[in-house]
This record gives sequence, C-alpha cells and structure tokens, in this order.
Amino acid sequence: METTQETAVTQTTTEAAPPSALERRIEMTVALSDIEREVEQQLKRMAKSTKVAGFRPGKVPMKMVAQMYGQQARSEAIGAAIEKSFGQTVREQNLRVAGQPRIEPKPAGTEGQMDFTAIFEVFPEFKVADIGGRAIEKPVLSVGDAEVDKTIEVLRKQRTTYSVVTRAAETGDRLVIDFTGRRNGEAFDGGTAKDYPVFVGGGMMLPDFEVALQGVTAGQEKVFDVVFPDDYHAKDLAGNTVQFTVQVKSVEAPQLPAVDADFARSLGIADGDTGKMLAEVRSNLEREVAKRLRARIKEQAMDALLETNPIDVPKAMVEVEAQQMADKARQDLEGRGAQMKNIPVDASWFTDQAAKRVRLGLIVAELVKDKDLHVKPEQVRAVVDDFAATFEDPKEVVRWYYSQPQRLAEAEALAMENNVVDWVLANAKVTDKDVAFDELMGNQA
Repeated sequence: METTQETAVTQTTTEAAPPSALERRIEMTVALSDIEREVEQQLKRMAKSTKVAGFRPGKVPMKMVAQMYGQQARSEAIGAAIEKSFGQTVREQNLRVAGQPRIEPKPAGTEGQMDFTAIFEVFPEFKVADIGGRAIEKPVLSVGDAEVDKTIEVLRKQRTTYSVVTRAAETGDRLVIDFTGRRNGEAFDGGTAKDYPVFVGGGMMLPDFEVALQGVTAGQEKVFDVVFPDDYHAKDLAGNTVQFTVQVKSVEAPQLPAVDADFARSLGIADGDTGKMLAEVRSNLEREVAKRLRARIKEQAMDALLETNPIDVPKAMVEVEAQQMADKARQDLEGRGAQMKNIPVDASWFTDQAAKRVRLGLIVAELVKDKDLHVKPEQVRAVVDDFAATFEDPKEVVRWYYSQPQRLAEAEALAMENNVVDWVLANAKVTDKDVAFDELMGNQA
C-alpha cells in the first residue's frame, strides 16, 4: 500500500542483550496524525468500490464506509508505517535480517504518537577460519579382483535357494520348526509359533535357543531351557528361565547358484555373457566404492568446518529447520503405514540436529562466496551423468534431470558440496588411510 505522504517515524537500534548475540531491536514511533490521514485516504479509495444495498456504487456515505472498513484501514495503515520504517532502518544500517521481526507495542508514551519495538535476529557476520591445521584422514581403497569376487559372493548369497536334507543341522541351514515356550509350566504370549523358519547360527533367536538347534534332525522333538537377558524388552520375561519344546519339521541346506549364464541373466545380462557380467559388477562396484569413500571424506570435511567455525545461529532459522525435519519424519512414518494421529512428532526433538544443519549451511554459503566456489555448468553435468550412469538409458535420465528444476537443483547442491570438500582437502593436512573393503561396505560382503 503506497502512502501519499511520508509517515513521521523515528527509530533507534540497540545491541542484543545476552544470551542471544544475534538479537537486535528497533524502536519506532509513529505519528497518529499521519496514521489518521492515511486511514482517511484509504477509506476514500475503498468507498469507490464499496457496494451497499440502496446506494449506487461509489455513493455510499463515508460514515458507513468507516463503520465497515475503518478497523481494517487503520490496521493496514499502522502495518504499512511500521514495515516502511523497519525496512528503511534495516537498509540504512545494512542489517541482514534472519526470519520475521516480532513487533511489540509499547505502553502509551508521548501524546499523539504510537511506539513500537521490532525484535529480530540477524545473520552472523564472520569469515571462514583457517583450516590449515586440521588433520583429515582420507580413506583409500582400490577395487581389485578380490573385491569383485567378494561382491559376486554377496550376489550369490542373495539368490540362495534351500533344499531338504536328511543330515543333522549345521550352521547356515534353514529349519522349519514348531515351538512352544512355557514359564512355570504355562504357555506365555509370543512364545508359540507354527512352521517358523529359522537359520542355524543366524542370530535371529536368543543365544540359548540357537545353540539348542545345532545338530537337530527332521522329525526330532527337543526340550531345553532358555534364559532371557535382564534387559529383554518384555519385562515379564526379562531375567527369567523359560522351557521351550521344539518340533523340527525339516532341515534345509543352502544352495548357492553357480556363476554361469543363468546367474548372469539374473543380474540383467540379457545374453548371459559372464565376462560382461564381471565387467558390469566391477564398474558398479567402483562407482559404489567411490561414492562411499566420498561420503566419508565429506563427513570429515564438514566436521572440520563446523569445529573451526563455532558461530552463533539465528534461533528463527533453527526453529524453521527443526519443523521441516519433523514434517519430513512424519511423512516418512506415514509412508510406512503409521497412523500419525496417534504418534506425536515434536519439532523440539530435532533442535540440535537442526542447529548443526543451519550452522553448516551458513558456513558453506560464506565459504562459497568468499572463495568463489560457485558451481559451473560442466560440474553439474558431471553429477547428473554420474546419477544417470546406472540406468539402462542414461541419455533419457539426463534429459529428465534437466527438465525437472527441483532435481537439477539437487544436482547443483551436490556439485557445490563437492567444491567445498575439494577446497577443504586442498587446505587441510590430508593423509591417505587404507580402508578394508568389508568395513567400507558395512560387512555386506
């Protein structure tokens, strides 16, 4: 809303009082005469389009217009005056406001004026600290034949089949059992199952239960005691000794598929060429290893930036981030079928993590600006190409990314993170450290 006359407003700023080093205040005074003048002009503008039964448009008496819209006009006039004053002061003092200001009216002071206080936060002013003394261990791993062989074994185990055997059960076998658990001679809830599959030595059951399954045979009935641990989740069973009766219905030995044409076809090699399969497994493994190594390096780089730049962050930004994280958690749970009306998700649960994210975001933004680490088109394209490489038609995936602004923005953000990580590695004390394949892959091999 534009005014036809400058509003008489004066303001001063005061430094933040502890504990919020980023809080600022602006004191504003608004002349009532200017507010009344603006209200009158606003009502005249409204009168031109006001419709009331019995009056022609534009001919409604001003007294009626004032009764209908006076409060709205006054509120808008005061809001516009405060917004104008606040914006002018922020520009004059070159303040970078974080979040929305909180406007508080002050008790009546000088006659003929209204006094307000704007309370708000500003972005922290800082320069990214020198990172030269920070030590970073860069994990290193080369993909060789041994790593490819381990990956093939993982893929074989994922396609394991089982066949019935007549021998005694061994570690790795699958059993189909019925069992009943009794405490003090009485069956208890959750202690009975029929046709239950369990792997010998698979870690699915309590230790005493698994030990008792070693060496059993099909058709055998076995009775044994199991001691529940003191910290067991069912409090009525924790620390108790329970007797189980197990009927073994079958013993099944694992059968791993041969590395042949059928196996290659199961991995998407249409013609079953095992040579092509091995080449593709190696290529995918190299990409996955590089991704995991990069993730570990990135974590160290970002931690280094956080630890060397202990800056304050605006509470308003943390609250917004925490709420977004809570909303995301709620959506994830709903996506898994949870009835969220019975599950509260409080933004306060995410405050610490949100503060870390906001702090890191501010540090990265300052670093990008100060060191000119802005992404280049070819860097974004490299990220998109890497995403697309795992698909059957990479060119189509690339076109899809460039037609989806949100997805392309994600690629740009990742490219920028890569630039930041590269800068940290170029300026910190970096030493290579060999990492074991199994450890890097999370013991998946």
